[in-house]
Amino acid sequence: MNPPSLPAPSAHTPPPRQGRFSWLPWVIAGLSAVVAVASFGANASYFQKAGQVEERWHSLSKDAPSRVAIVDVVGAIMGGSGFARQQIDRIAEDESVKAIVLRVESPGGTVAGSDEIFHRLSTVVKKRDLPVVVSMGSIAASGGYYVAMANGGREDVIFAEPATLTGSIGVIIPHYDFSKALRKFDVTDDSITSGPLKEMLSPTKERDPELAERERKVLQSLVDDMFARFKEVVREGRPKLDEAAVDAVATGQVFTARQAQAAGLVDRIGFLEDAVDRAVELAGLTKDTARVVRYIRPRGVLDGLLGIDVAARSDGDPAGRSVAGATLSRSVLDAFVEWTTPRAWYLCSSWPAMVTSGR
Repeated sequence: MNPPSLPAPSAHTPPPRQGRFSWLPWVIAGLSAVVAVASFGANASYFQKAGQVEERWHSLSKDAPSRVAIVDVVGAIMGGSGFARQQIDRIAEDESVKAIVLRVESPGGTVAGSDEIFHRLSTVVKKRDLPVVVSMGSIAASGGYYVAMANGGREDVIFAEPATLTGSIGVIIPHYDFSKALRKFDVTDDSITSGPLKEMLSPTKERDPELAERERKVLQSLVDDMFARFKEVVREGRPKLDEAAVDAVATGQVFTARQAQAAGLVDRIGFLEDAVDRAVELAGLTKDTARVVRYIRPRGVLDGLLGIDVAARSDGDPAGRSVAGATLSRSVLDAFVEWTTPRAWYLCSSWPAMVTSGR
Protein backbone atom coordinates (compact mmCIF):
# COMPACT_ATOMS: atom_id res chain seq x y z
CA MET A 1 0.00 0.00 0.00
CA ASN A 2 1.43 3.28 -1.07
CA PRO A 3 1.63 6.09 1.51
CA PRO A 4 -0.68 9.01 0.90
CA SER A 5 0.91 11.65 -1.29
CA LEU A 6 1.44 15.12 0.16
CA PRO A 7 -0.25 18.01 -1.56
CA ALA A 8 1.98 20.02 -3.90
CA PRO A 9 3.00 23.38 -2.48
CA SER A 10 0.88 26.20 -3.72
CA ALA A 11 2.47 28.96 -5.74
CA HIS A 12 1.08 31.34 -3.13
CA THR A 13 2.50 29.53 -0.13
CA PRO A 14 4.28 32.17 2.04
CA PRO A 15 8.02 31.69 2.63
CA PRO A 16 9.10 30.20 5.94
CA ARG A 17 8.98 32.71 8.80
CA GLN A 18 12.28 34.17 9.80
CA GLY A 19 13.31 33.80 13.40
CA ARG A 20 12.78 36.59 15.86
CA PHE A 21 16.48 37.46 15.85
CA SER A 22 17.19 37.16 12.14
CA TRP A 23 18.74 40.65 12.24
CA LEU A 24 21.35 39.60 14.80
CA PRO A 25 23.93 38.22 12.31
CA TRP A 26 23.87 41.54 10.45
CA VAL A 27 24.46 43.47 13.65
CA ILE A 28 27.35 41.19 14.59
CA ALA A 29 28.83 41.55 11.10
CA GLY A 30 28.58 45.34 11.32
CA LEU A 31 30.21 45.46 14.72
CA SER A 32 32.96 43.16 13.51
CA ALA A 33 33.68 45.50 10.61
CA VAL A 34 33.90 48.49 12.97
CA VAL A 35 36.24 46.62 15.29
CA ALA A 36 38.39 45.54 12.35
CA VAL A 37 38.78 49.11 11.11
CA ALA A 38 39.55 50.35 14.62
CA SER A 39 42.15 47.61 15.04
CA PHE A 40 43.80 48.63 11.79
CA GLY A 41 43.95 52.20 13.05
CA ALA A 42 45.23 51.25 16.48
CA ASN A 43 48.04 49.24 14.91
CA ALA A 44 48.76 51.67 12.09
CA SER A 45 52.30 52.23 13.31
CA TYR A 46 53.16 48.69 12.22
CA PHE A 47 52.22 49.51 8.63
CA GLN A 48 53.81 52.95 8.36
CA LYS A 49 57.35 54.10 7.78
CA ALA A 50 57.88 55.17 11.36
CA GLY A 51 60.13 58.09 12.13
CA GLN A 52 60.79 59.00 8.48
CA VAL A 53 59.94 62.07 6.45
CA GLU A 54 60.40 62.76 2.78
CA GLU A 55 62.03 65.87 1.39
CA ARG A 56 60.36 67.92 -1.33
CA TRP A 57 61.79 70.85 -3.25
CA HIS A 58 59.98 74.07 -2.36
CA SER A 59 61.69 76.98 -4.10
CA LEU A 60 64.91 78.60 -5.37
CA SER A 61 67.60 76.38 -6.90
CA LYS A 62 66.72 72.74 -7.52
CA ASP A 63 70.37 71.76 -7.87
CA ALA A 64 72.08 73.67 -5.05
CA PRO A 65 73.78 71.45 -2.46
CA SER A 66 73.05 73.80 0.47
CA ARG A 67 69.55 73.57 1.88
CA VAL A 68 67.20 75.89 3.74
CA ALA A 69 64.67 73.65 5.49
CA ILE A 70 61.09 74.67 6.25
CA VAL A 71 59.86 73.03 9.45
CA ASP A 72 56.06 72.98 9.84
CA VAL A 73 54.37 73.14 13.23
CA VAL A 74 50.69 72.92 12.36
CA GLY A 75 47.64 72.40 14.55
CA ALA A 76 47.29 71.72 18.25
CA ILE A 77 50.53 70.59 19.87
CA MET A 78 49.66 67.46 21.85
CA GLY A 79 53.18 66.09 22.22
CA GLY A 80 56.72 66.58 21.03
CA SER A 81 57.12 63.18 19.39
CA GLY A 82 55.03 63.69 16.27
CA PHE A 83 55.73 65.06 12.81
CA ALA A 84 57.49 68.19 14.13
CA ARG A 85 60.08 66.07 15.92
CA GLN A 86 60.61 63.91 12.84
CA GLN A 87 61.41 67.00 10.81
CA ILE A 88 63.86 68.23 13.45
CA ASP A 89 65.53 64.81 13.64
CA ARG A 90 65.90 64.81 9.85
CA ILE A 91 67.64 68.19 9.97
CA ALA A 92 69.92 67.03 12.79
CA GLU A 93 71.23 64.29 10.48
CA ASP A 94 71.50 66.46 7.36
CA GLU A 95 74.67 68.54 7.30
CA SER A 96 73.59 70.21 4.07
CA VAL A 97 70.89 72.19 5.92
CA LYS A 98 72.32 75.66 6.55
CA ALA A 99 69.24 77.47 7.88
CA ILE A 100 65.73 76.76 9.14
CA VAL A 101 62.45 78.51 8.43
CA LEU A 102 60.05 77.62 11.25
CA ARG A 103 56.53 77.82 9.85
CA VAL A 104 54.06 78.07 12.76
CA GLU A 105 50.32 77.63 12.23
CA SER A 106 49.19 76.65 15.72
CA PRO A 107 47.04 77.91 18.62
CA GLY A 108 49.40 76.09 21.00
CA GLY A 109 48.82 72.97 23.02
CA THR A 110 50.15 71.17 26.05
CA VAL A 111 52.95 72.66 28.11
CA ALA A 112 55.06 69.50 27.84
CA GLY A 113 54.58 69.14 24.07
CA SER A 114 55.41 72.78 23.35
CA ASP A 115 58.47 72.69 25.57
CA GLU A 116 59.78 69.47 24.02
CA ILE A 117 59.59 70.84 20.48
CA PHE A 118 61.25 74.06 21.66
CA HIS A 119 64.00 72.10 23.43
CA ARG A 120 64.77 69.77 20.53
CA LEU A 121 64.86 72.54 17.97
CA SER A 122 67.00 74.76 20.22
CA THR A 123 69.45 71.91 20.76
CA VAL A 124 69.95 71.34 17.03
CA VAL A 125 70.23 75.08 16.38
CA LYS A 126 72.91 75.59 19.05
CA LYS A 127 74.87 72.49 18.10
CA ARG A 128 75.00 73.39 14.40
CA ASP A 129 74.85 77.19 14.82
CA LEU A 130 71.91 77.31 12.42
CA PRO A 131 69.99 80.53 11.87
CA VAL A 132 66.24 80.17 12.46
CA VAL A 133 63.68 82.48 10.89
CA VAL A 134 60.06 82.22 12.04
CA SER A 135 57.13 82.55 9.65
CA MET A 136 53.77 82.87 11.41
CA GLY A 137 50.61 81.81 9.60
CA SER A 138 47.06 82.75 10.53
CA ILE A 139 47.72 81.94 14.20
CA ALA A 140 50.88 81.42 16.22
CA ALA A 141 49.63 81.82 19.75
CA SER A 142 50.53 80.56 23.21
CA GLY A 143 52.42 77.28 22.66
CA GLY A 144 52.80 78.29 19.01
CA TYR A 145 54.58 81.46 20.12
CA TYR A 146 56.57 79.47 22.68
CA VAL A 147 57.96 77.21 19.93
CA ALA A 148 58.83 80.31 17.87
CA MET A 149 61.26 81.37 20.60
CA ALA A 150 63.69 78.69 19.40
CA ASN A 151 65.15 81.35 17.11
CA GLY A 152 68.40 81.71 19.06
CA GLY A 153 67.66 85.28 20.08
CA ARG A 154 68.77 86.71 16.73
CA GLU A 155 67.51 90.05 15.48
CA ASP A 156 65.03 90.52 12.66
CA VAL A 157 63.98 86.88 12.44
CA ILE A 158 60.26 86.73 13.31
CA PHE A 159 57.81 87.38 10.47
CA ALA A 160 54.05 87.59 10.92
CA GLU A 161 51.56 87.76 8.08
CA PRO A 162 49.26 90.81 8.04
CA ALA A 163 46.32 88.75 9.33
CA THR A 164 48.30 86.74 11.91
CA LEU A 165 47.06 86.44 15.50
CA THR A 166 49.81 85.82 18.00
CA GLY A 167 50.72 86.28 21.67
CA SER A 168 48.38 84.65 24.17
CA ILE A 169 51.34 84.22 26.52
CA GLY A 170 50.00 82.33 29.49
CA VAL A 171 49.03 79.00 31.02
CA ILE A 172 45.62 77.46 31.55
CA ILE A 173 44.36 74.36 33.34
CA PRO A 174 40.79 73.78 32.13
CA HIS A 175 38.27 72.43 34.59
CA TYR A 176 34.56 71.60 34.48
CA ASP A 177 32.41 70.82 37.51
CA PHE A 178 29.55 68.41 36.80
CA SER A 179 29.01 67.37 40.40
CA LYS A 180 25.86 69.44 40.88
CA ALA A 181 24.36 68.10 37.65
CA LEU A 182 25.09 64.53 38.73
CA ARG A 183 23.44 65.14 42.08
CA LYS A 184 20.14 65.72 40.27
CA PHE A 185 20.36 62.16 38.98
CA ASP A 186 21.35 60.75 42.39
CA VAL A 187 24.85 59.98 41.12
CA THR A 188 27.73 60.39 43.56
CA ASP A 189 31.47 60.15 42.93
CA ASP A 190 32.61 57.76 45.66
CA SER A 191 36.14 57.11 44.39
CA ILE A 192 38.72 55.75 46.84
CA THR A 193 42.03 57.64 46.85
CA SER A 194 45.28 57.70 48.80
CA GLY A 195 44.80 61.34 49.73
CA PRO A 196 42.38 64.26 49.28
CA LEU A 197 44.51 65.98 46.61
CA LYS A 198 44.63 62.88 44.40
CA GLU A 199 41.26 63.94 42.96
CA MET A 200 42.27 67.45 42.03
CA LEU A 201 40.36 68.66 38.95
CA SER A 202 37.92 65.77 39.11
CA PRO A 203 34.78 67.02 37.30
CA THR A 204 32.48 64.79 39.35
CA LYS A 205 33.72 65.17 42.92
CA GLU A 206 32.05 67.58 45.32
CA ARG A 207 34.42 69.42 47.63
CA ASP A 208 33.94 71.32 50.80
CA PRO A 209 35.13 74.97 50.64
CA GLU A 210 38.29 74.29 52.65
CA LEU A 211 39.48 71.49 50.35
CA ALA A 212 38.51 73.48 47.24
CA GLU A 213 40.65 76.40 48.39
CA ARG A 214 43.54 74.09 49.19
CA GLU A 215 43.36 72.56 45.71
CA ARG A 216 43.23 75.98 44.07
CA LYS A 217 46.39 77.10 45.85
CA VAL A 218 48.26 73.97 44.74
CA LEU A 219 47.10 74.32 41.14
CA GLN A 220 47.85 78.04 41.07
CA SER A 221 51.41 77.33 42.22
CA LEU A 222 51.82 74.89 39.31
CA VAL A 223 50.46 77.42 36.83
CA ASP A 224 52.65 80.20 38.21
CA ASP A 225 55.77 78.07 37.89
CA MET A 226 55.01 77.12 34.29
CA PHE A 227 54.08 80.73 33.52
CA ALA A 228 57.46 81.89 34.84
CA ARG A 229 59.13 79.37 32.53
CA PHE A 230 57.15 80.73 29.56
CA LYS A 231 58.30 84.28 30.28
CA GLU A 232 61.92 83.14 30.62
CA VAL A 233 61.70 81.52 27.19
CA VAL A 234 60.25 84.72 25.71
CA ARG A 235 63.06 86.81 27.20
CA GLU A 236 65.64 84.44 25.70
CA GLY A 237 63.99 84.55 22.29
CA ARG A 238 63.35 88.31 22.39
CA PRO A 239 66.43 89.72 24.15
CA LYS A 240 65.38 93.31 23.37
CA LEU A 241 62.44 92.92 25.73
CA ASP A 242 63.27 93.44 29.38
CA GLU A 243 61.34 91.84 32.23
CA ALA A 244 58.86 94.71 32.47
CA ALA A 245 58.17 94.62 28.72
CA VAL A 246 57.53 90.86 28.83
CA ASP A 247 55.22 91.25 31.83
CA ALA A 248 53.27 93.90 29.92
CA VAL A 249 52.46 91.50 27.05
CA ALA A 250 52.22 88.28 29.07
CA THR A 251 48.58 88.74 30.05
CA GLY A 252 47.09 86.03 27.87
CA GLN A 253 46.02 88.67 25.34
CA VAL A 254 46.01 87.86 21.62
CA PHE A 255 47.60 90.48 19.34
CA THR A 256 47.27 91.31 15.66
CA ALA A 257 50.46 91.35 13.62
CA ARG A 258 50.80 95.13 13.85
CA GLN A 259 50.11 95.15 17.58
CA ALA A 260 52.64 92.37 18.10
CA GLN A 261 55.23 94.27 16.06
CA ALA A 262 54.67 97.42 18.11
CA ALA A 263 55.04 95.40 21.32
CA GLY A 264 58.26 93.76 20.13
CA LEU A 265 56.85 90.25 19.84
CA VAL A 266 57.54 90.06 16.09
CA ASP A 267 60.01 91.86 13.85
CA ARG A 268 58.41 92.22 10.44
CA ILE A 269 55.12 91.91 8.62
CA GLY A 270 55.72 89.45 5.81
CA PHE A 271 54.94 86.10 4.25
CA LEU A 272 56.71 82.77 4.01
CA GLU A 273 58.79 83.83 1.02
CA ASP A 274 60.05 86.86 2.98
CA ALA A 275 61.14 84.60 5.82
CA VAL A 276 62.87 82.32 3.30
CA ASP A 277 64.78 85.27 1.84
CA ARG A 278 65.93 86.29 5.33
CA ALA A 279 67.05 82.73 6.12
CA VAL A 280 69.04 82.58 2.88
CA GLU A 281 70.69 85.86 3.81
CA LEU A 282 71.59 84.75 7.34
CA ALA A 283 73.06 81.50 6.02
CA GLY A 284 75.35 83.42 3.70
CA LEU A 285 73.71 81.92 0.62
CA THR A 286 72.08 83.34 -2.48
CA LYS A 287 69.02 82.41 -4.51
CA ASP A 288 71.32 80.49 -6.84
CA THR A 289 73.15 78.58 -4.09
CA ALA A 290 70.21 77.74 -1.81
CA ARG A 291 67.74 74.90 -2.24
CA VAL A 292 64.62 75.44 -0.14
CA VAL A 293 63.00 72.17 0.94
CA ARG A 294 59.95 71.11 2.87
CA TYR A 295 59.15 67.77 4.49
CA ILE A 296 56.13 65.50 4.18
CA ARG A 297 55.17 62.28 5.86
CA PRO A 298 55.24 59.31 3.46
CA ARG A 299 51.87 57.66 2.85
CA GLY A 300 51.55 54.18 4.26
CA VAL A 301 49.52 51.11 3.36
CA LEU A 302 46.49 52.10 5.41
CA ASP A 303 46.32 55.59 3.92
CA GLY A 304 45.20 54.16 0.59
CA LEU A 305 43.05 51.46 2.17
CA LEU A 306 41.03 53.79 4.39
CA GLY A 307 41.29 56.91 2.28
CA ILE A 308 42.83 59.03 5.05
CA ASP A 309 46.22 59.60 6.57
CA VAL A 310 46.15 57.29 9.58
CA ALA A 311 49.74 58.20 10.37
CA ALA A 312 48.87 61.85 10.77
CA ARG A 313 49.22 63.50 14.14
CA SER A 314 49.12 66.96 15.57
CA ASP A 315 52.46 68.68 16.13
CA GLY A 316 52.85 69.87 12.61
CA ASP A 317 51.57 67.51 9.96
CA PRO A 318 50.65 69.84 7.09
CA ALA A 319 48.43 67.20 5.54
CA GLY A 320 45.57 68.72 7.51
CA ARG A 321 44.03 65.35 8.42
CA SER A 322 45.51 64.87 11.86
CA VAL A 323 42.18 64.73 13.68
CA ALA A 324 40.89 61.79 11.67
CA GLY A 325 44.25 60.05 11.89
CA ALA A 326 44.52 60.45 15.63
CA THR A 327 40.97 59.17 16.08
CA LEU A 328 41.61 56.00 14.11
CA SER A 329 45.06 55.36 15.54
CA ARG A 330 43.96 55.21 19.16
CA SER A 331 41.43 53.10 20.91
CA VAL A 332 38.35 54.68 22.43
CA LEU A 333 39.80 54.10 25.90
CA ASP A 334 43.08 55.78 24.97
CA ALA A 335 41.23 58.79 23.63
CA PHE A 336 39.06 58.99 26.75
CA VAL A 337 42.08 58.89 29.05
CA GLU A 338 43.84 61.49 26.89
CA TRP A 339 41.09 64.06 27.20
CA THR A 340 40.16 63.44 30.83
CA THR A 341 43.69 63.60 32.20
CA PRO A 342 44.40 66.92 33.94
CA ARG A 343 46.82 68.92 31.82
CA ALA A 344 48.35 72.36 31.72
CA TRP A 345 48.18 74.13 28.38
CA TYR A 346 49.97 76.88 26.51
CA LEU A 347 46.82 77.36 24.46
CA CYS A 348 44.82 80.17 22.90
CA SER A 349 41.32 78.99 23.77
CA SER A 350 37.90 80.08 24.95
CA TRP A 351 37.55 77.07 27.29
CA PRO A 352 36.24 77.80 30.77
CA ALA A 353 39.12 77.48 33.19
CA MET A 354 39.62 76.75 36.85
CA VAL A 355 43.07 78.31 37.07
CA THR A 356 44.75 80.72 34.65
CA SER A 357 47.82 82.90 34.59
CA GLY A 358 46.18 85.96 33.08
CA ARG A 359 46.29 88.17 36.15
